[in-house]
Amino acid sequence: MTSLIRHITLDCADPYTLAGFWAQVLDGAITDEDSPGDPEVLVESAHAALLFIRVDEGKAVKNRIHLDLQPQDRTRDEEVGRLLALGATVQGDHRKPGGLGWVTMHDPEGNEFCVERSAAERAAS
Repeated sequence: MTSLIRHITLDCADPYTLAGFWAQVLDGAITDEDSPGDPEVLVESAHAALLFIRVDEGKAVKNRIHLDLQPQDRTRDEEVGRLLALGATVQGDHRKPGGLGWVTMHDPEGNEFCVERSAAERAAS
């Protein structure tokens, strides 16, 4: 018997607020059992479950693990624009001439994640 990944867990200062950001990113939802002020908040989406847990320590260094996002119904650049509007920031722009590359971003609490090209963009190159 093998193990499976049940949740990807992120430490944070405000689980409900950060879960709200990621629910919008992933077109998911915060579970009905969770509410503002809870120490743990779960976001479920079609492809992943993210669990946000309150910790007292602030983020001090680069994440040792991060999420790579691939937009499904828009281009990489359109997704970067959407995520900026939701409250993300660009940490590093690694896009190259000709459309290759990715964008490294921070969520509202500074956790790194990357936005890659969509499947359609990959197929076209």
